[in-house]
Amino acid sequence: MRDQLLVQAKRIVIKIGSSLIASRAEGLRPQHIERLADEIASLRTQGREVLVVSSGAIVSGIRKLQLKEYPKHLPIKQAAAAVGQSRLMWAYEKAFERLNIQVAQILLTHQDLADRRRFLNARHTLAALIGFGIVPIINENDTVAVDEIRVGDNDTLASEVAHLADADLLVILSDVDGLYTDDPRRNPSATLIPLIKEITPDIERLAGASSTFEGTGGMATKLRAAKKVSEYGIPTLVLNGERTELLPTVLRGGPGGSLFLARERRLNSRKHWIAFTLRSRGHVHLDQGAVDALTTRGRSLLASGILKVTGSFEAGDPVSCLAPGGKEFAKGLVNVSSDLLDHMKGLKTADIHERFGPQEYEEVIHRDNLVIL
Repeated sequence: MRDQLLVQAKRIVIKIGSSLIASRAEGLRPQHIERLADEIASLRTQGREVLVVSSGAIVSGIRKLQLKEYPKHLPIKQAAAAVGQSRLMWAYEKAFERLNIQVAQILLTHQDLADRRRFLNARHTLAALIGFGIVPIINENDTVAVDEIRVGDNDTLASEVAHLADADLLVILSDVDGLYTDDPRRNPSATLIPLIKEITPDIERLAGASSTFEGTGGMATKLRAAKKVSEYGIPTLVLNGERTELLPTVLRGGPGGSLFLARERRLNSRKHWIAFTLRSRGHVHLDQGAVDALTTRGRSLLASGILKVTGSFEAGDPVSCLAPGGKEFAKGLVNVSSDLLDHMKGLKTADIHERFGPQEYEEVIHRDNLVIL
């Protein structure tokens, strides 16, 4: 199963971690970028379509600005990104130009992905670039991003791009071999797990945080990315990008890395967008009857099953649905504002009509706009 998935994947999103192509001491490492460009070019000769999500802009800028540590304040981060991003793209441009491959720069924020029209526009742009045989080089727009519009880490961005591009496979290149049974730095007998069929709580506990200057994530962010794209039917391969020729070897069916399988039940693109791209503006706390109606009977959410409303939201905003114990189990686009819903909660439809008059929607969240998580 593993070999077949890797060999047959045609459209591949490859995330390249900062530590592979940049360091505080050296800045950008052009020879590393050239080597990865060679490997990507070899994949293209096999008929593969490749999109690259690349970190490294901020670390490159840190070197150029001669900063002694990773910046803690947003304006300094943005300044480093502004300086480093152009250098990063120029390095990719030169590395691929010698192979007669054109590249294109795409910078995204969470806002670009959260707005459905902009999401679809970005999808069409990527499709057009791929059609022209161009390799998109994608990064977060760190120069302008603030907390409200940040995607976060580039593992998360890569998962969003995999969905955006309707990829067959997400590859996360890092400075680790994959997921181990234990931390190999502390336990020499830890072994690499080549195939993970499902990301369970036990699997999640094996993930640790990043311990490098260059990296902003760790195995935990890679597992979150794999979990996201698995809902859209996309498997994820975590691989050591420092090992020469390992990427093309593994994609030909050779050993190496950890492959996380996708879930068999695949969300459609719009529901995946609701579940994993949008950020909740509030919460609705439901009684057990409403939870059962949504999870087992495929119903829409009505006001009668709502016990409590928290947060401030307007009609059309994403909200989280919480079970009696407080656990989020669903997410959807709400049809009424939080202020109105706070007055409507617990009421039956007839009572709502009597008190507030006819409403545009009877459902608080229609089933078509609701995702069970």
